[in-house]
This record gives sequence, C-alpha cells and structure tokens, in this order.
Amino acid sequence: MKLSHLAETLIGSEIIKLAAEIKEKQAKGEKIYNFTIGDFDPKVFPIPVEFEQEIITAYKEHLTNYPPADGIAELRQAVGGFIAEREGLTYDPAKEIVISCGGRPIIYATFRTIVDRGEKVVYATPSWNNNHYTHFLEAEHVVLETTPENDFMPTAAELKPLLKGATLLALCSPQNPTGTAFHKHQLEEICDLVLAENKSRGAGEKPLYVMFDQMYWVLTFGETHHYNPVSLRPEMKDYTIFIDGMSKAFAATGVRVGWALGPAHVIGKMKSILSHVGAWSPMAEQKAAARYLVQKENVDKYLQHFKGEIEERLVKIYNGFDKLKKAGHQVEAIAPQAAIYLTVKFDLVGKQTAEGTVLADQAAVTSYILNEAKLALVPFYAFGSAKNSPWYRLSVGTCVKEEIPAMFEKLQSALEKLK
Repeated sequence: MKLSHLAETLIGSEIIKLAAEIKEKQAKGEKIYNFTIGDFDPKVFPIPVEFEQEIITAYKEHLTNYPPADGIAELRQAVGGFIAEREGLTYDPAKEIVISCGGRPIIYATFRTIVDRGEKVVYATPSWNNNHYTHFLEAEHVVLETTPENDFMPTAAELKPLLKGATLLALCSPQNPTGTAFHKHQLEEICDLVLAENKSRGAGEKPLYVMFDQMYWVLTFGETHHYNPVSLRPEMKDYTIFIDGMSKAFAATGVRVGWALGPAHVIGKMKSILSHVGAWSPMAEQKAAARYLVQKENVDKYLQHFKGEIEERLVKIYNGFDKLKKAGHQVEAIAPQAAIYLTVKFDLVGKQTAEGTVLADQAAVTSYILNEAKLALVPFYAFGSAKNSPWYRLSVGTCVKEEIPAMFEKLQSALEKLK
C-alpha cells in the first residue's frame, strides 16, 4: 500500500537492526558485551539520588497536569542559572530558552524553524541523525566525511567550500558517535567562517545558522576542555541554537528533560512548533529538574563521581585496545576525550577465519566480532560514514567494569584465530 514520500524513503535505524540481532542472541543465553547503545544501565549509572527524590516528591504533590508548552518558568530560570554559572552564557529564560522532552524534539524543531525544502544543510559524518532530519525536510544534504587524523571532527578548511548559500550548519561537541571534541582554535576558525559568510549576505537573505549540540558538554576528561561558539565569538549568539539537557549529563535519558538556547526570534518559533507537536517534558520531571539544578553541592558531587566512573571505563578499554595493537593486531582506538564513547578500529577485511571464511567486507568483520568475540559495537556507517569504514562507536553506558578483562580475553582469542 502506498504511503507518503517521507515514509517510503526514510531509512530505518541501523542501530535498531543491530539491537534486534543482539537481543536474539541474548534470548538464546549468549553472553554479549553490548557496547552499542548510547544510554545508561540504571543499575550501573543511576540518576542522582537527590534528583530521583525530587521526582518522587513532585508526583506526591500531584504535579501531573499539562505544563506550559515552552516549559515551566521555574525550570527555564534554573537552566539559565546553571548555564550562566557553569558555561558563562547568558540567556533570557522568558524569551531565549525552551524546554522539551529531551534533545530530539528540539533538534527537529530547530530544523523545522530554520530550513525550507531544498535548502542546504551542512553536516559532517559520522554524526548522529543529521541525515535523517535533513531528509525529513527534503533539504539538500551537504555532507563532509571527516578523518581520523582530525579525530573525526570537521575543520574550517574542510567546511569553507561548503557554506556558501547554506541555511544550517549542524555541529556537535563533544560528539556522538566519536567521543571527541573541538579544540579551541578549530571552533574559533569555524565561527569566523560563519560570521564572514553571514556578513556577505544581503539584508533580505536568510542567514547561516549553527545548531550546536552540546548534550555531553559536562562529560570531558583529561586535558579536554569544552568550547562553544558564543563564548569564543560573542557575535555568534545571533546565529547559534544550543541543544542541551539532563539526559547524558545526569544519566537521565528516560527522564526526558531537554532544552534549547538561542536567539529570541528562533526560540519563539520553536516554541510554537513544539506546542503543536506536544513534545513537552512531563510536569513532575520539570519541577524536579528545576529544584535539583540549583543544588550546586549535590550536582558537583554527582558529576565528580559520575565522570570518574565513565573515564575509568574509557581508559581501561582504550588501554586494552592499545595493548592489542602493540601485540600486532589490526585494531586501534582514539584516546578518550569526552562523552561516553570510544572510537575504535577493526581493520580486518581480507582476513581469514579458522573455518576458512574470508572476511570480505566490513559487515563481515562486524558479524565476526559479534559472533566470535561476543562484542557488539556500532559501525560508523550507521552514522552516515561509508559502508567500508573500519571505525566503530563503543559506548560504556552499560559497561560493568569488572567484565572488561573477560571481554578482552574473548576479543584477543577471536583476533588470534584470524590468518
């Protein structure tokens, strides 16, 4: 039966396909080291105790009615204060902040507010879902394939020839899926490109906007520092829409509290779109978030512990891959920088299994690692990269750190069987 053009042409999620295969194996009793999902196991990474208690209290107070479509004033004020104190960004809670049920609806609303059919959207790959949102709008995909030499982050030199006439530049730092982040000079150079492009446009032309997804910005490790366009170039405030929220910063993916910050004329229209979609965060969770975000000591204590646990897992797994590489195996990893992800490489195409089967392509490599090492990862092609990319996202959100040595034993054994 014929459906809409959008429905007929929308590509399904590769991650969901992989998840179904993993679930089938687990149902048969197989032990799978599942590092595919960009989520947290609440038994390993629970939300802050104080936040949980505030949610319970809010429900006991019967805060179960509709919230305002743009978010309750108390939460918009708390978000404004949180961002001002920790990032040095000043946004008017009444006009420049909107609340939503996580990051996805506000990303959709950003695209819908800014981009018309046929207009150019510039984004790098691998990246999370920019290809799908661009497809939703029947906009023109202007895609930059990034390289491991730049930690899979786009550079100004690569973006410069792509921005002429574009309406939206989608950036993410720290980035999903790579777990890498912009260096200061990288982002400064990109901001300068955007500002120069906008100065070249006429008064009646739509400017080039930047959607800056910083959902993981509190999760940086080692020498990594989070930078944002508006702090580096204050003039960027007129053109930048921030995507942010509680989901990744507080292991609260299922609580559904997200927000956007941006110019009042953009945020105002996003509020209208979201009001029709009905994508508001639940009243009780909003009230709880408003009460929790102002608890500076509790927030600091949680983040210190939470970040330490994530970093420990990322470092241990990175060291394990480095050891395998030094032993001569065709694997690699980029040192942990941010978020909950590690970028790893399996350069095994052409290798032969113990049964004599040749790993003819990257899909065969992915299957071999899953079937033989019981290790489930997401290939970068699920994030828009080429089908033959040997790079993968490894997520530690469900990682039990005591299982890491056993995981590497299985992986080493699987690699040693290849010829």
